[in-house]
Amino acid sequence: MRSERIGFAMCGSFCTFGRVFAELERLCREYETVVPIFSETSGSLDSRFGAAADFLKQAETLCGRPVLRTLSDVEPIGPKQLLDLLVVMPCTGNTIAKLANGVADSAVTLACKAHLRNEAPIVLAVSSNDALGGNAANIGKLLARKHFYFVPFGQDDPAGKPCSLVADFTKLGQTIAMALEGKQLQPLLLRS
Repeated sequence: MRSERIGFAMCGSFCTFGRVFAELERLCREYETVVPIFSETSGSLDSRFGAAADFLKQAETLCGRPVLRTLSDVEPIGPKQLLDLLVVMPCTGNTIAKLANGVADSAVTLACKAHLRNEAPIVLAVSSNDALGGNAANIGKLLARKHFYFVPFGQDDPAGKPCSLVADFTKLGQTIAMALEGKQLQPLLLRS
């Protein structure tokens, strides 16, 4: 098993949770330390895709540790240098906008801010219906910033949702490996 300590933060793109948990399970088999972090939304709202309590329990079982869910839970990530890399998957448009504009008012965005204090890599796996609309500028800002790396992404339904982007979650492992070397996995843009 690899010794790098990985944070795994989940935001509220509930329709992707099935695929996200498959990748989390893979990550937990590869890395000895995976720390689960849930946004307030993903950790408290039930949806047609499942109950929040069930998702929390699943993450805790896979990772073998409690989910960090509050500002107080995640604040020590920076000062105590708890992680070597932080994944945000799925990373919603709301979280992208906050990260691009320096807003740290949720467990996930504060975890990112705390982690960036150590100039350590953050891997974002986009899942947003407005990524090519209102959030395109925010994605552009993060692409130009140090320490942010993206799981390659593309349009998931160009005809039905022309502004929507989703990462190819199966490329998470490759993206992490490259980000730990300070490099962006290429190609970044996937064909539909």
